[in-house]
Amino acid sequence: MLNILLALVPIFIFLFTLLIIDSYKLVKLRSLIQTIFIGSTIALVAYVINTLAINELNWNTTLYSRYISPIIEESLKASVLIYLIKSKKVGFMVDAAIYGIAVGAGFACTENIFYLLTLNNDNILLWLIRGFGTALMHGGTTAIMGIISRNLHDLYPLSNLKVFFPGLAIAIIIHSFFNHFFLSPVNSTVLIVLILPILMMIIFKHSEESTRTWLGRGLDSDLELLNLLVTENLSNSRIGVYLHSLKSRLPANVVGDMLCYIRVYTELGMRAKGILILRQAGFEVPPDRDVKEKLVELKYLEKSIGATGKLAISPILHMSSRNLWQLGTLEE
Repeated sequence: MLNILLALVPIFIFLFTLLIIDSYKLVKLRSLIQTIFIGSTIALVAYVINTLAINELNWNTTLYSRYISPIIEESLKASVLIYLIKSKKVGFMVDAAIYGIAVGAGFACTENIFYLLTLNNDNILLWLIRGFGTALMHGGTTAIMGIISRNLHDLYPLSNLKVFFPGLAIAIIIHSFFNHFFLSPVNSTVLIVLILPILMMIIFKHSEESTRTWLGRGLDSDLELLNLLVTENLSNSRIGVYLHSLKSRLPANVVGDMLCYIRVYTELGMRAKGILILRQAGFEVPPDRDVKEKLVELKYLEKSIGATGKLAISPILHMSSRNLWQLGTLEE
């Protein structure tokens, strides 16, 4: 029982600590549990691939663990973060870090259970190293990959998968370094236990500052745009002139729906930012029927204006990946 606790508990304590101190509650507990389960499943897939590669291709086990398995395992774990970022479910560095550690926690859980069942070893130090060292390594590398990818995706939102390669490469290098055992297992574990929490605290601080800045600027911008839409000054504004110029290229009813889309999108954006502010203050916001109706209306308008219309109004709405992410928080 002590070996099980040492092998499995540390990573989950660290993970749920991050979840608790996340004042904006960017990641829901249900999503976290699902991600842990996915990480556990990925570990089984990695085990099958690694076993087949070693047995069928007759590769050297040591060389394989140093250079091949890090590529396979980190790529599989990274695929979860890539999906979450591309599907607008990750808006900030801190939730990328939490999701990354969750994937690593699930992966390490399955891996450590496998070793607990196959290794008849009661050495407490072994399971302490596996619990604090290997488990935190799996979570840390995926978290680092997610953090780097989230930042690059903000800088280059139109890029495809290229923005994920730098973070993945760094995760593979760290994993490979860990498997080389340049340091003793105990020293490697101590290094990880010291560095990873400090790194996460720095990320949390930077992310919360970034969130506050985004909320402040975003609310001011949304309020200014919404006031403009409901006043008679719209036709004389740059936005009004721009929308008027579209009448020569698009049907009048489509331009009208585009104007409605801008209004509904802006109202929902303000609502999402308000929810984050309330969460940060310690309040949990109940589901709002009006929000659900507006989300349905937004999807209808999106179909009505089509891809061309949405592209035409994107400069007005500044539809970055973070602004699109806020709609996902409302849908949840």
